[in-house]
Amino acid sequence: MRYDYVETPLGRMLVMSDAGRLVGLHFREDRHQPMLEQAWTRDSGDAVIERTRYQLAEYFAGTRREFDVPMEPRGTPFQQRVWTVLTGIPYGTTTTYGRMARRLGQPTATRAVGAANGRNPISILVPCHRAIGADGSLTGYAGGLERKKALLELEQAWGTRTGDLFA
Repeated sequence: MRYDYVETPLGRMLVMSDAGRLVGLHFREDRHQPMLEQAWTRDSGDAVIERTRYQLAEYFAGTRREFDVPMEPRGTPFQQRVWTVLTGIPYGTTTTYGRMARRLGQPTATRAVGAANGRNPISILVPCHRAIGADGSLTGYAGGLERKKALLELEQAWGTRTGDLFA
């Protein structure tokens, strides 16, 4: 595992790569951020870490809307399915956990979708900040609700939920 840190306008993030894929991107206060292990190597020159750093800078500058960093978020099969749905939410839009559950063919799994969303190991690039409550409220974000709001404001998505995205 290779890792480094990237500074963003919303704070420092831990970037993790393994076998040429991004496997983690966490804000420092992320409640699910893994503990560094002695076997890991700090490597600011790792190609995946550098590409992530560069694309995040573009995103925060308002010039990037999509990411093409190779990713491999690790989790359960259900979490993987939820994270795949998250990557389909376009820049500048939001959807609800309920709509995501219906998209997965499990309309009663809203809470499970929310829990899987909260365990997303690749913040921003797998855009869990674009999932909101059924009433349009900000709910849960491992990096903190203030960051979630800031990301939605950056994308000008606050209050612009696309109701038919996953209808």
